[in-house]
Amino acid sequence: MLEKFLEKTDFSSLEDFFANYKVKVPEHFNFAYDVVDEWARIAPDKEAMLWTDEHGVERHFTFADMKRESDRTASFLQQLGIGKGDMVMLILKRRWQFWFSILALHKLGAVAIPATHLLTPKDIIYRCNAARIKGIIAVGEKIVVDHIEKARPDCTTVEVLVSTGPDVPAGWYDFDSMAESAPEFKAPSHPNDNSDISLLYFTSGTTGEPKMVAHDFLYPLGHIITAAYWHNLTPESLHLTVADTGWGKAVWGKLYGQWIVGADVFVYDFEKFDADKMLRQIERYGVTSFCAPPTVYRFMVRQKLADYDLSALKYCTTAGEAMNPSVFEHWKEVTGIDIKEGFGQTETTLTVGTYPWMKSKPGSMGLPSPGYCLGLVDAEGNPCAPGEEGEIVIYTSEGCPVGLFREYLYDPELTRETHDNGVYHTGDIATRDEDGYFWFVGRADDVIKSSGYRIGPFEVESSLMSHPAVVECAITGVPDPVRGQIVKASVVLAPEYKLRADDDLIKELQNHVKVTTAPYKYPRLIEFVDELPKTISGKIRRVEIRATHASKAV
Repeated sequence: MLEKFLEKTDFSSLEDFFANYKVKVPEHFNFAYDVVDEWARIAPDKEAMLWTDEHGVERHFTFADMKRESDRTASFLQQLGIGKGDMVMLILKRRWQFWFSILALHKLGAVAIPATHLLTPKDIIYRCNAARIKGIIAVGEKIVVDHIEKARPDCTTVEVLVSTGPDVPAGWYDFDSMAESAPEFKAPSHPNDNSDISLLYFTSGTTGEPKMVAHDFLYPLGHIITAAYWHNLTPESLHLTVADTGWGKAVWGKLYGQWIVGADVFVYDFEKFDADKMLRQIERYGVTSFCAPPTVYRFMVRQKLADYDLSALKYCTTAGEAMNPSVFEHWKEVTGIDIKEGFGQTETTLTVGTYPWMKSKPGSMGLPSPGYCLGLVDAEGNPCAPGEEGEIVIYTSEGCPVGLFREYLYDPELTRETHDNGVYHTGDIATRDEDGYFWFVGRADDVIKSSGYRIGPFEVESSLMSHPAVVECAITGVPDPVRGQIVKASVVLAPEYKLRADDDLIKELQNHVKVTTAPYKYPRLIEFVDELPKTISGKIRRVEIRATHASKAV
């Protein structure tokens, strides 16, 4: 299948990869028809997905199954009046109906809006009205259904509600019964153009209200590089990406690139993350490729990794935030596997990555992906020298990379602010070393300016995370009359250290940072907390920590 969409698929070196990687863009592309249904035609019995849950249930789906079930789903959605351009929100956790639904919506030319089950009624109202959502397909769990029902009177555009059960309230359609009785699917004669919107994500809202990131039908092709050359997958791979389907990371690692390659997607459906259970799933099923946020690796390395048989595991990747070098080294020591880092946004595909031909540098995101023309610029837009901090920008004057978002929906002003005159501003700050490797510093709003120094949160967090007392931490800047700002650390302690949450431990952590990084970066203020405020996608909300500190200071 790769040959269908790439000019060249086998590369002999990093130089060959960068010079000759090129996506062949079809005149009309639809992932559901051109990839999934094509696999169903040429290899109907090939396994597409191995679904498991924490109760020991497992289900196997072939590509023929995926075609059949997505056709049935598309058919009943047609009956409910869903068609080209209609907005449909999917709150389906890790249930297999997510895959049936998103493929069905692609087949209809509709717009899929994946969302997390953690949305409150207020969140649901905001999203429905902002995106003019016509339908919601949701897991039939009481808390999810109740939140949608509470929001429903204020969601003026919603016409269709579908539940997967077991809770199917009055006025809702039952997903399974509708699929079972659906007539034969009749595909639209022209479901989409390449430029039509197929996928909409609300950003995690780390600094304000979520933005609506709109992707077109070519977006899946941008993830070929994610699966084939970052996850390093083949048709024989069994790949697990840890992500709820409401996160953008799910289509990065549980759908598009993986099925273009022909890999088997492993799904582990759980309610609460447990590192031991996750490792047991990898062991039991022989997962060969694994991708997770650094937070997941941090909890996994706190287990006794030698007790697990991870011999089938060959390749590991991470993204979502920067990886602490201490976690990288521990994982490598026990498993023998480098964790290949990468970087991207809801607005992009994999923008920077560590590829198979490259040496891993713990804590570095890697090198710019083929197809992305990246730069680091200062506040005046001038290129940064190696070692200097700057904003990551994507140059698009010679054409947009396949996979870069089209727009912030219904917000042309914001679209122009971030993507204008041939430059897309990511808002992320990084440095670049002499070898061209990128090193994440933080969001532009999170960089701390103290006594003339610029301090990135990640470098201090990495230092603190190498101390055994620290499970999680967040670094923020707080106002100071002398220094402008000082470094504050909000720290979640390991259970065995909680009784030691005193001034002596604070001093120990401060001295640890002074020794393991530049002394001026140490946190002058340390606060022990039970948990860190996070977005519904799991990212730390430093803006909330700053606001809480400010309110206490008043």
